[in-house]
Amino acid sequence: MRFPDVRELDTFPKLLLHNAANWPDDVAMREKEFGIWNEFTWRDYRDRVREIAYGLAALGLGRGEVVALIGRNRPNWVWSELAAHSLGAMTVGIYEDVLGPEAGYLLNASGAAIVVAEDEEQVDKLLELRDGIPSVRWIVYHDDRGMRKYADPRLVSWPRLVALGGEVREKRPKLFEEEIARGRGEDVAILCTTSGTTAHPKLAMLQHGAFLRHMLAYLEVEPRGPADEYVSILPLPWIMEQVYAVAMPLLCRIRVNFPESRETAMQDLREIGPTHILLAPRVWEQIAADVRSRVMDANRLNQWIFERAYELGYRALDRGSHSRLAEMLLFGALRDRLGFSRLKAAATGGSALGPDTFRFFLAMGVPLRQLYGQTELCGAYTIQRPGEIDFDSSGTPFPGCEVRIADPDENGVGEIQAKTPGMFKGYYRNDQATRESLTADGFMRTGDAGYLDAKGRLVVIDRLKDLAVTARGARFSPQFIENKLKFSPYIGEAVVLGNRRPWLAAILCIRWSMVAKWAENRRIAFTNYQNLSANPQVYDLLAEEVEKVNASLPEAHRIRRFVLLHKELDPDDGEVTRTRKVRRNVIEERYAPVIEAIYSGRERVFFEGEVTFEDGRRGRVAAELAIRDTAAHHATLERAA
Repeated sequence: MRFPDVRELDTFPKLLLHNAANWPDDVAMREKEFGIWNEFTWRDYRDRVREIAYGLAALGLGRGEVVALIGRNRPNWVWSELAAHSLGAMTVGIYEDVLGPEAGYLLNASGAAIVVAEDEEQVDKLLELRDGIPSVRWIVYHDDRGMRKYADPRLVSWPRLVALGGEVREKRPKLFEEEIARGRGEDVAILCTTSGTTAHPKLAMLQHGAFLRHMLAYLEVEPRGPADEYVSILPLPWIMEQVYAVAMPLLCRIRVNFPESRETAMQDLREIGPTHILLAPRVWEQIAADVRSRVMDANRLNQWIFERAYELGYRALDRGSHSRLAEMLLFGALRDRLGFSRLKAAATGGSALGPDTFRFFLAMGVPLRQLYGQTELCGAYTIQRPGEIDFDSSGTPFPGCEVRIADPDENGVGEIQAKTPGMFKGYYRNDQATRESLTADGFMRTGDAGYLDAKGRLVVIDRLKDLAVTARGARFSPQFIENKLKFSPYIGEAVVLGNRRPWLAAILCIRWSMVAKWAENRRIAFTNYQNLSANPQVYDLLAEEVEKVNASLPEAHRIRRFVLLHKELDPDDGEVTRTRKVRRNVIEERYAPVIEAIYSGRERVFFEGEVTFEDGRRGRVAAELAIRDTAAHHATLERAA
C-alpha cells in the first residue's frame, strides 16, 4: 500500500481531509449502540469533526490551548480530538475511571481550557472540584441523561455546542479549512500521560509530524490497509491506543470498531473478527484464565481433548511449527470462539507478558507478538518479526529507531536507551524532567534494564529500580516471577518481595471470577472477596499454584512464604497505575506491617488500611490475614535445624 506524503500532509486533520476527499464513502469506523453496528464513512468522520471544531471555535478555543477528553472509547472522543487539533489546540486524554482529584491534577497540569466529558458521571467529577480547576472555562457533555437540573455556567450541552458552531460557520464558512491549513507538523498534537509508576504522571508533548513519521516506520514492519479491522478496547488516553485508533488509521485507513461497553467488549470483538489487535498483558492473562476456567466446567472427554491438543501444540511450537491435529481437535474452533479466527497480527504491550501466557496463545495459533516502547517515544519501537517464535525478547527496532544499552555489566545488562522518529518534544511545563530524561546526544533514558541478544533483539528484564538482590546475594527480577504466578487462572495479581531480605515472599490477590467459580463448584460458602480470600481451602488452592511456579525456578528464586490480600490492588488506592503496573513503593509503604510479619515468621497479621470505594468515598477496612509457608520454606527450616 502507498501511504500519503507526511511532508505535505503533516498533521492529523490534513490527513482526514485527504481521506474524505479521496475515499468519502469508505467506512472509517463503526460504533455498536443498542446492539447495532453504526458505520461512519470518511465523509462522516470529516463532517463530525468540522461540526465540533466550529463549536469549539464558538467557545473561544485558541491555537495552543488545551482540550481535555474524558469518557469511554467511542467515535465522539476521536472526533473531538481531531476537532481540537484542527484549530491548533492540543489534547490530553484522561482515563474514564479516575477519581476527581486525579482528574483535577491533570487539568491543572495541562491548563486545559475546555473539557469534553461523556456523561453525568464524568461531569460530576469535574463539578466536585469547584474552583480547583481555574483554567477550565467550559465543560462540554455529550450524553444529557440526568443533566436536566445542572446549572453550572461552564456547562455546555452537545446540541448547544452544535448550534453555537453553526452560527460561527455562517459567518466564517472557510474557518475549518483555513485553520487546518495553518497547522504544521512541528505543532504539538497530544499531551500524553506517562504511566506514573513512581509519582504523578507527566505530560509528554507529541508533535503531529513526528508522530506520523513514526507511524510510517511501524507500518513498514507491520503493514495494514483499508481491508483490515481493529477493535478499540484499551483506554484511549494510553499512547498505544492513540497509535492504533487515532493516528495509524489516518495513514493506512484501517477500520476502527468501538464496542458498546467494557462489559460487551469481548463479544463485540467476536462479532467483528479483527485482523489486528492490541491487548494489554492483563487482558491476555484474563482470556487465558477464562479459557482454562471453561475447561474446568467441561466433561472429562472435552478436558482430555484440551489437554491433548495443548500437549501437541506445545511440542509443535518447540519445533517451530503448528500441529494440524491440534488444529482439528481444538484450536480452530477455540480461535473462532474468541474472535481470533481472522487475526493477521496480535500484539501485547505496556508491560511484560509472562512466557507461559505467551506460549499458551502461540500454541493456539494466535500470531501474538511482543511490543516494547514508551509514551515519550510515540509508543512501540521494537516488535517481534512475523514467524519468529521468541518468548524472551521484544524483537528488533523499527526502521529509523535506535536502541542501545548504557553501562552494561558483565552479562551485557544495562539501561535501555532509545531514539525514534516520534521522539517527544519534552514534558509539558516541566523542563527539569525533560533534561533528566534525555542524554546529551538525545537518547531517552527508559529506566528499564535489558540487553541485546546475539540477533540484535531487545530483551527487557525489569525496571532498573525494581531489579533486586537478596541479602544472600541472589539477583532476581520480581516481574519475571510475578508473570509466572499470574499465568495461574486463580492468581489475579502478585507482588514479589525479597530485595535486601534473606529470601523471597509474595503478596497475592485472587482472581475473583475464577476462584469464586471454583468455590461454587465445591459448595464452599463465601460472601465477598475478603471472605473468600481468607478461606483455608482457597489458601490450599493457591499454595498448589505457588508450588508449581517454584518447581520451575532456581532454589534462590523460590517463594518461601505468601499472603492472600483481603482486597484487589486498586488504581484508586494508588497501588497500581491505570494501566495496571504495580507501584512497588506504595505497596512497600502501605503493607509494611504485613511484610514485617511475613519476614518475622508470624502466622497471622492484623491489618487495617484506607480504601477508596467505587463512588469515591474513602473508608477503612480491617482484616486478619494468614501467612502460609511453602515447601521451599519448610526445606530451608529443616536444613537450618
